[in-house]
Amino acid sequence: MKLIALIDGTAALLICAVLWSTGGIFFKNIEWNGVAIAGVRSLIAVSFMLLVTRRGIQISVRDEKGRPDKLSTVLFWIAAVSYALTMILFVAANKLTSSANAILLQYTCPVYIILLAPILGGEKNLASDYITVLGVMFGIVLFFADGLESGNQLGNILAALSGFTYALATIFMRRCRGNSGGAMLLSHLITALVCIPFVIQSGLPSPKSGFFLLLVGTVSIGIPSILYTVGIKKVRALTASFITMLEPLLNPLWVVIFAGEVPSAKTILGGILILGCIMIRSVVQSRKKL
Repeated sequence: MKLIALIDGTAALLICAVLWSTGGIFFKNIEWNGVAIAGVRSLIAVSFMLLVTRRGIQISVRDEKGRPDKLSTVLFWIAAVSYALTMILFVAANKLTSSANAILLQYTCPVYIILLAPILGGEKNLASDYITVLGVMFGIVLFFADGLESGNQLGNILAALSGFTYALATIFMRRCRGNSGGAMLLSHLITALVCIPFVIQSGLPSPKSGFFLLLVGTVSIGIPSILYTVGIKKVRALTASFITMLEPLLNPLWVVIFAGEVPSAKTILGGILILGCIMIRSVVQSRKKL
């Protein structure tokens, strides 16, 4: 854990996004209800994180003198609940609408951060931020253009809500600062508890499903959750949302490697546009700091 804490914020989020992106591969090998998968995934993740971090479940925040800090506790709970809602809404949306719609609508997150971060997080937006958001949103539309369907409207609404809650989680995890790890642990516990009825309904998983549930709980969400709490302390909320967009970009790459499905020209162009905009923004903002 001490070694992970020393990792640069950008590097931590990059590795986090790469590991997040493996979830799709593992999900295909789990013969279970989607919400049940989300619940068990979070249960395994929170158990793994408790073992690795050697910390208990935190439900409140105290100040430097050990006194209860009501405002920080409220922010802490908002971060935890927002991320729990993001996980549940996204899985539910995937069951009701197309995966392309769900991913596209969730990754409207930077738009909400642009609007909310100055108010809720006290982070000032730059001109390059607004230009980047426009470029990234256009790139996302191109990236998923071939897979877009009208889908179920309820599923589309849930996916859009997951984008909003993801933005809130990103902003308030950032505001948690030293307590972001505790908020992440709590979010997984909340998700696991909410999804218990779906887990019971699904029954026992097969040995194959059980193996991939273990992988998705540790490799795809447990380790990334620890890395995310390290990274979010060190970079702006908007920067974090841009870096983690590597997750949906990598999914087609895994499909090419493991399924031999070559993406379309629009998908490749959209990916290049997204990564290009983010890289240009990083260079521009780095020069301004010099």
